[in-house]
Amino acid sequence: MRREILQRYRDGKRRLLLLDYDGTLVPFKTLPRDAVPDESLLKFLAAVARDPRNEAVIISGRDKSFLQRCFSSLPISMAAEHGAWTKIRGEKWRSVEQDVRDWKPRIKPLLQKYVDRVAGSFIEEKDFALVWHYRGAEPGPGKLAARELKQHLLERTADSDLHLLQGNKILEIRAAGVGKGTASAHFVSAFLPDFILCMGDDITDEEMFAALPESAYTIHVGPGGSAARFSLAGTKEARALLGSIAGRSSPAGEKERNTEESAG
Repeated sequence: MRREILQRYRDGKRRLLLLDYDGTLVPFKTLPRDAVPDESLLKFLAAVARDPRNEAVIISGRDKSFLQRCFSSLPISMAAEHGAWTKIRGEKWRSVEQDVRDWKPRIKPLLQKYVDRVAGSFIEEKDFALVWHYRGAEPGPGKLAARELKQHLLERTADSDLHLLQGNKILEIRAAGVGKGTASAHFVSAFLPDFILCMGDDITDEEMFAALPESAYTIHVGPGGSAARFSLAGTKEARALLGSIAGRSSPAGEKERNTEESAG
């Protein structure tokens, strides 16, 4: 798998890399704010992004302020909140047109009840979503509470345009019609690549895998089943592959890309 990907990458003229963040490029942390990119990851991404044949995209459930803070120094594109916000390299952030004022006040008190009940859990509020995190809770009580809360949320969102997502130790409520599948299709249309590499670790990334053409190199990171064509054991292996790709990127890419952007 690795040899084939690197060969096709080398042959590609317009290459798109769609990269999930948590669980793919960095390990999960109890507190999301602690899962920040380290120097080696930033160097990998910088080397990939400097090659003028590449378009690198961090496509994540994180909010745009986190992605902007961590990656704004790199010439890459980004998608935040699973695609509710997108940013093409060199352009401004663009958001989906969704009104969240009517549903957040209805859902947040229920999440707060479980925060009060389950020690170590907390609410994360994004522009277009609410998330109940329970990674810091005791495994047994956390799992039991998540199962119960999920049922309550399903009942409350059954006749609405809201979507409930159960991720890795999270329950997320977001507007329907927002997802990584739509976001990844947006970047494919924008860049028209002849080589696509997509890596992700959870159910939201399955949306990306399904939305991409069959020729794309889709890679599931971590345990569990997936519709992706290939799999890697964890973040260490995912970063090793990215490091190999970075090593095959053009050292002259930065100069060429800067010239390209100045002309544009």
